[in-house]
Amino acid sequence: MTERLQDTVNVVVPVGALGTGVRARDVAAGIAAGAHAIACDAGSTDSGPAYLATGRSKYSRDAVKHDLRILMRAQAEAGIPLLIGSCGTSGCDAALDWTYDIACEIAREDGLAPRIARLFSQQDAAVLESRIGEGRILPLAPMTGAEPGLFAACERIVALMGPEPYMAALQAGADIVLGGRTTDTAVIAALPLLRGAGAGPAWHAGKVAECGGQCTVNPRDGGVLIRVGADAFEIEPLSARNACTPQTVSAHMLYENSDPGRLAEPGGVLDVRGAVYHAVDERVVQVTGSRFEPAPYSMKLEGASGSGFQTLMLVGIQDPDVLAEMDRFLEQMQSALEARVRQAVGEEAGAFSISLRAYGWNAVSGAVIGPPEPPPREVGLLFVATAATQELATRIAKTCNPFFFHLPLDAGIELPSYAFPFSPAEIERGQVFDFRLNHVVRVEHPLELVRIRHAEPESTDA
Repeated sequence: MTERLQDTVNVVVPVGALGTGVRARDVAAGIAAGAHAIACDAGSTDSGPAYLATGRSKYSRDAVKHDLRILMRAQAEAGIPLLIGSCGTSGCDAALDWTYDIACEIAREDGLAPRIARLFSQQDAAVLESRIGEGRILPLAPMTGAEPGLFAACERIVALMGPEPYMAALQAGADIVLGGRTTDTAVIAALPLLRGAGAGPAWHAGKVAECGGQCTVNPRDGGVLIRVGADAFEIEPLSARNACTPQTVSAHMLYENSDPGRLAEPGGVLDVRGAVYHAVDERVVQVTGSRFEPAPYSMKLEGASGSGFQTLMLVGIQDPDVLAEMDRFLEQMQSALEARVRQAVGEEAGAFSISLRAYGWNAVSGAVIGPPEPPPREVGLLFVATAATQELATRIAKTCNPFFFHLPLDAGIELPSYAFPFSPAEIERGQVFDFRLNHVVRVEHPLELVRIRHAEPESTDA
């Protein structure tokens, strides 16, 4: 039987992302089990560049406020710190301040007086450009260079923080730390590292717990509690109905990681190739053998900006002849639409593009399917026009409208009418956004590119 760890630093991770649904009973269970802190992530690049470029949150204010209220009440009642990383999805300054405003509102409404620290990690393009010549900015694949214009083209740039800014804020007396863009692992590992837990176990526990219950047999049934010691860590679900197993815990190193044995972080590399996963009982897993190899400190850079604009149209197709030859139909449709735009709009169309995405056929892969695949029962065909302006994208869509809704598979047959769900048919989607950076910047100190701002308990000012 595996002996339980003693003298651990315990952290409740109630959910994988703030705004996706925190349960008060789970947080209470973790605190009752001896938690020393509550920590969770609130952001990601998973949903694309728009949230960084615009500074807006992926999740609604209502959803974030619901979760944050539960966590702030628990923090106040238990007297333990609350750490939240990558606030407002992107972790840029606007998103961090948005989350801070929600926290201040909750504090006023609930009569709370937490000392709140904000960690800003948005970067100035000119400052980063000055470091290119110093050799301190390096590209990551598939990027191959670091030209100054690349940084200036970004609407916003963030640098992913490690745990040190959170540790500094806690040492300065913060009750709640709201962080800008941070690695998912760092916000969870911060308190164990601050209190002297082993670096390998702290980083590995943070990685496994980053998505809350994702490392359990029932990922939708609440979060987890980690107990981090000097040489090992334990992890267990907050819900009594749920369980962690060696398989569910070890498998999480495969999540969003190109190498399941090694994970790069700002100040080194987590190495779990020698890790051993023990089932303490039917719910709890203990992990030994995790190592952290220190390395020169670097921070990953993320930058995004807007580009063109898009207008959409949608039809549903059940024509059996068309469905039997979808690849040929899509090729013909693409050629006909592009030719019609060139004919009717001409040079004014500029560098436009038209994308046809056949949901139910090959919309996800875009690959040619062909025989011997059986034809689908129906297909939803999405039209996406991209152009320099919204007005131009809509002009292109309107120009394509009769072809998109009535193009036959073969010439000479009666014109079909494909089913359209909306009138007007054109849906203006707005601006398109792109990631511009995939680089790292080397720093001499973990706080070099981070600004820490403390607010007094009675204050709601920035």
